[in-house]
Amino acid sequence: MPRAAPYPVGMTKIHDLLASGPTVSFEFFPPATDDALRSLEKNLDALAELHPSFVSVTYGAGGSTRDRTRDLVVGINNNHAFPAMPHLTCAGHTRAQVHELLVEYEAHGIENILALAGDPPTDGSPELGDFRYAIELVEFV
Repeated sequence: MPRAAPYPVGMTKIHDLLASGPTVSFEFFPPATDDALRSLEKNLDALAELHPSFVSVTYGAGGSTRDRTRDLVVGINNNHAFPAMPHLTCAGHTRAQVHELLVEYEAHGIENILALAGDPPTDGSPELGDFRYAIELVEFV
């Protein structure tokens, strides 16, 4: 079965979808292995038949899955008829790191970002980074 045309990046904002009425969405965590990624990609094709309004991709603690989140979101936006929104956390990130990632997202036409505070380190160590609260990240984005 041929894939639907890619989501017209830059045309529809998720906040507009949410404001227009009921939506269906799915949230994924970035797979830790290449095999798991291939499995998710197959499942995305099956889920496309359910016509989700959008999907979101989580972000590992301290940005540990930053690259996988980015790559997965870019791939979904390029290969599916529904938009993908990356999660982005402020925990453990400098302004320069977040700026670099936002530039990458913009280069791929990704305009929907879910900005979150993120989880504190589980080992009790102090949170590092330039953002203390999610609102600071939201304003920066």
